[in-house]
Amino acid sequence: MPTLQELLSQRAAKVTEIRALHAKAALDAAEEQRFNTLDGEITALDTSIAREKRVAAFEREAEGGERVDGGEYGREARAYSLAAAVQGALSGRLTGREAEIDAELKRGRESRSGASGIHLAVPVDVLLGETRSQTVGAGAAGGFTVPTTIAAVADRFRPALKVEAMGATVLRNLTGFLDLPNLASSGSASWVAENGNATRSAAAFEKVSMGPKTITAEYRLSRRLMLQSGAAIEDILRRDIGFMLAQGLDRAAIAGTGTGAEPRGLLATSGVTKVTTAAALSDTTANLMAELERDDVTGTTAFLTHPNVMRLARTLKDGEGHVIQMNELFHGGRVETSTQVPNDLGAGDDKSALIYGQWAELYLGYWSAVDILINPYHPDVASNGGALLHAFLDADVAVRHPEAFAYAEV
Repeated sequence: MPTLQELLSQRAAKVTEIRALHAKAALDAAEEQRFNTLDGEITALDTSIAREKRVAAFEREAEGGERVDGGEYGREARAYSLAAAVQGALSGRLTGREAEIDAELKRGRESRSGASGIHLAVPVDVLLGETRSQTVGAGAAGGFTVPTTIAAVADRFRPALKVEAMGATVLRNLTGFLDLPNLASSGSASWVAENGNATRSAAAFEKVSMGPKTITAEYRLSRRLMLQSGAAIEDILRRDIGFMLAQGLDRAAIAGTGTGAEPRGLLATSGVTKVTTAAALSDTTANLMAELERDDVTGTTAFLTHPNVMRLARTLKDGEGHVIQMNELFHGGRVETSTQVPNDLGAGDDKSALIYGQWAELYLGYWSAVDILINPYHPDVASNGGALLHAFLDADVAVRHPEAFAYAEV
């Protein structure tokens, strides 16, 4: 069964192809047949995508995660054209669905359009950085996206983003600072004799605070690239800029230092226990599970680690040379891998994190859509008709109950 990302990639390729056919003045019989075939395939993919999204939502709900979306952008996002939005914002003639979504996301917020650039608000569902210069002249810098006739841009291999998929609680459309209050400790109960007096006790409370932190990426686009790239630039904007922001947030949720402008991830959160690594991997995983059980942590739990740990696990053999099954090494627990998990821990910077937790206790908060500021006035581009695209996302992460997580260095 293809993953959601694979289905979306297939749909994008077919939309690009059908758009190219539609742009022709007239279609011959073969092209007309291909157009109808693509139309049916896209409709079928839409059904599969909707089904996959529903299954993903059911899985998140089963894992205890919470989503607060504050609006229904799912159907709109499928038809949203970022290329059209960028071109409309540059020309001052933003219309249609893109204009409606832009106005909705900006409502109640101060506009940042003006002498410094053009503010375009994009739904997080559509886009979700390093600095590059995109030009037509050089292939790697953008020329590959300019058609003689060109298919959809092939994406590069990317790290798997796992935090939300593990069941993290997601809060969207936040405004002010957010406090998450917790009952830190309860009072006490005691036995008393007949007519005896109860012993007075009190509960104690604590809170975990969240506030917006900004992650950003920037692209430089040449005038010719914007004129010629058409649908190809749509893939660049959606996949690359959006993924860079999402990748930065996902990694910060796991290993953010909490210093400077970076959020504090779960590995740097006080109270998340570091378990001593045992000689046998199965003993280490057992100790991680016991750490949560001793703190009465309940709910859906899972392991998240770096591929290096999985490579080690797959090579472990018993005394007779048989490979030990994964469900034995991880005691039947769910295991996911991602290169987003640090692999430079320990005294020799050669250990990987093996994290075990009840992932609904990791919170992701979004204070904005993905804001794109289009700046055609910067000295680097003003004289040649290009534009700088600055992408911003305001978000934060927090571990509500640190005792819900433990990790080891393997």
